[in-house]
Amino acid sequence: MFAYLDNSATTRPFDEVTEKMTQINSQIYGNPSSLHSLGMEAEKIIKEAKDAAMQAVGAKKGKFIFTSGGTEADNLAILGTLYSGLKRRPKLVTTKMEHPAVLEPCAHLARLGADCRYVGVDTDGCVDLDELEQSLEPDTALVSVMLVNNEVGSIQPILKIAKMVRRICADALFHVDAVQGFGKIPIDVEKLDVDLLTISGHKINGPKGIGGLFVRHPNRLKPIIFGGHQEENFRSGTQNTPAIGGFMTAICKSTVELAQENNRLCHLRDRLLDALRQIPDCKINGGDRVCSAPHIVNVSFKNVKSEVLLHSLERCGVFVSTGSACSSNKPALSPVLLAMGLRREEIDSAIRISLGADNTEEQMDYAVQVIREEVEQLRELFL
Repeated sequence: MFAYLDNSATTRPFDEVTEKMTQINSQIYGNPSSLHSLGMEAEKIIKEAKDAAMQAVGAKKGKFIFTSGGTEADNLAILGTLYSGLKRRPKLVTTKMEHPAVLEPCAHLARLGADCRYVGVDTDGCVDLDELEQSLEPDTALVSVMLVNNEVGSIQPILKIAKMVRRICADALFHVDAVQGFGKIPIDVEKLDVDLLTISGHKINGPKGIGGLFVRHPNRLKPIIFGGHQEENFRSGTQNTPAIGGFMTAICKSTVELAQENNRLCHLRDRLLDALRQIPDCKINGGDRVCSAPHIVNVSFKNVKSEVLLHSLERCGVFVSTGSACSSNKPALSPVLLAMGLRREEIDSAIRISLGADNTEEQMDYAVQVIREEVEQLRELFL
């Protein structure tokens, strides 16, 4: 049996997505900036996709900007907000468990003189709200907190954070990286009072190389890529119409099926967790099921190296990861698990299992069976 359980790294595109992209590539290949009919047809697809994205995140006003993915959208949100004010040494606040697409541009701004503060998290992988409150000041310019952590699945209290930001630093912009939450849990930027929100195509069975940023206050965002003034001058470069069309298809399908898919994934996750807990010396990393996304499970197995286990599982057709796909090929310990207070041996033995649209109950049962067998064998081999 085959069980792909690395859906937080990327997902298989829906068949409808592939078909839509093929149709656009072969029939609507005009440049969206061209004035002829082929260009206008491509431009129409982009407009429809923007409308679909705005509706999917519950936005009633503002703009949606297409980017090359979640990383560029995060960079645009952070650098595009603060670059122009570097002379005033702007203050920004984020957390220690953000994705590198947020942490790296924050570190870049800090090297240029910005005052960047990193808030800790608790053992469940949730933001320490007391520490966050102490880190905020009236002149804080930007706050960036992810919706769902990509390694342990913890859902952050975005509305509570938004209220805190408005109370302490009313002029600050609030950015949320929703790459892992979009298409898995409901999102409404109006109810959550979010100013900037990042999403990505390949996490919701859409194409790779496409993402986007919701912007509530366009006048407070500056471009970081310059050229032909596309995307209303926020992101120069000819738009990737086939990818945008495929992204729109994935957004529409995910939105319509959100509640049903959420329930299905919760059922699969709970089945998986109940079975994993039967394996001796198994530790689930993260909070309870109510405060976690339905598709991510992080687990450590005592006396088993995660990378060795990963390749052992792969030989049996079970595909998992050791953490974020953007950093799992680097030998450093997971900053997320470190921030949660895990010991080195627990981090060294942690794997991430992430579920998606193609997974079944039979795959959960098979995966646990294989994990149990491989863990037992590896323990016998190395002890």
